[in-house]
Amino acid sequence: MNDAPKLAGENLEQAIAAQPFPKVTKDSIEAKVAKVDYLVLPDSTVTLCNITLKNGYSVRGESACVDPRNFNVEIGKGLAYKQAFDRLWPLEGYLLAEQRFQMTQPACAPA
Repeated sequence: MNDAPKLAGENLEQAIAAQPFPKVTKDSIEAKVAKVDYLVLPDSTVTLCNITLKNGYSVRGESACVDPRNFNVEIGKGLAYKQAFDRLWPLEGYLLAEQRFQMTQPACAPA
C-alpha cells in the first residue's frame, strides 16, 4: 500500500497557490526577513543560521555533519536556513489566524 501524498513538490506548491483565500506563503515570509546570519562553530561541523525579521524577532536553525569529511559549509548553511525558515511558518500562521479573528470582533469604543 502506497501512503505517499497525491500532491507533492511543485504540484503541491501550485495547488496551494491556486487557493483564493488568505494564506501564508513563502514569498510573504521572505518579505518580512531583514537579515540572515550564519555561524560555523569553531572546530566543529555545526552551522547555525539566525533569521531576523523586520520587526526584530529572530529564529534559529542548525545543522551538523556526523563525519567531518563530509562537511560542506554551503550545505550546512542551506540545511540550517531551511530549519530556521520552517520555524516561521507556524508563527505566521498564528498571526494570520489572529488577524482574521480580530476582523470578526466588534470595534471597541475608547474608554
